[in-house]
Amino acid sequence: MQLTKYAHSCMRLEHDGGVLVVDPGVFSDPAALDGADAVLITHEHPDHVNVEALTRALSRRPARVYGPGSLAKVLGDAAEALTVVTPGESFTAAGVAVRAYGGQHAVIHPDIPVVPNLGYLINDVVYHPGDALVVPDEVQVDTLFAPIHAPWSKFSEVVDFIRAVAPRRAFALHDALLNDNGFGVLDRQYTALSKTEYRRLEPGTRIDA
Repeated sequence: MQLTKYAHSCMRLEHDGGVLVVDPGVFSDPAALDGADAVLITHEHPDHVNVEALTRALSRRPARVYGPGSLAKVLGDAAEALTVVTPGESFTAAGVAVRAYGGQHAVIHPDIPVVPNLGYLINDVVYHPGDALVVPDEVQVDTLFAPIHAPWSKFSEVVDFIRAVAPRRAFALHDALLNDNGFGVLDRQYTALSKTEYRRLEPGTRIDA
């Protein structure tokens, strides 16, 4: 399985001819959706789903979209492609096994409504948690994408999340709001404290997963 990391929370996985895209949001390159057979969306926030880009992609090439039922109200015409997923559900997307975890977005502030959020374990190898720090139970995750910076998180919480998942390696996720100063500080700290092989991938980097 080949994985390409796009900006912020977006990634593209290619496996046995199938193309699976996760969280193609407004901070990522719409080209991530080119040729997609299926799209996983963790939740409805625009940094995780660019509705305009997704609608254009679906008009060029039909694909299934998987995510929480709350997406229906924001997807517009693209909602016709939506398959609603619930926490604990296992399914196949673009020929790849997927299991959903979690259910709720992390709290940003008590005055901001909490929306549904799903984390996805892909092919029993790669875990993308979306905007929550839910540890998948009874699973040995090989590759974790950890949201390293967000309005809803603290550095210590993310470090403890990475340690609890205990993957073979962890890559940075959810980092589009950082500048070079922030990257420098957080890369050093996560490398020192996460107790696993940690790395931040530049957008467009391709790895084996």
